[in-house]
Amino acid sequence: IVIDEVIGMWITLCGIPVTIAWYAAGFFLFRLLDIWKPFPANYIDREWPGARGVVFDDVAAGLMGALLLYLARIAWPYLGATAS
Repeated sequence: IVIDEVIGMWITLCGIPVTIAWYAAGFFLFRLLDIWKPFPANYIDREWPGARGVVFDDVAAGLMGALLLYLARIAWPYLGATAS
């Protein structure tokens, strides 16, 4: 198990509805951001030496993923709704 990937996923999935669909979206979004490394993840990966850069680029990707999922919940609030 690679701890930086676990941390990034935890951050991405924090605060989203506990459903298979949201978790799948979070997983694929985090993997996309982790591979693509948009700013600031690419800066951290390139400029921070050693283990600190390895871990914190995934933290940055996780924060970006969490923000995008949060915005998706605001834009489409019915997606996380459950039948009552």
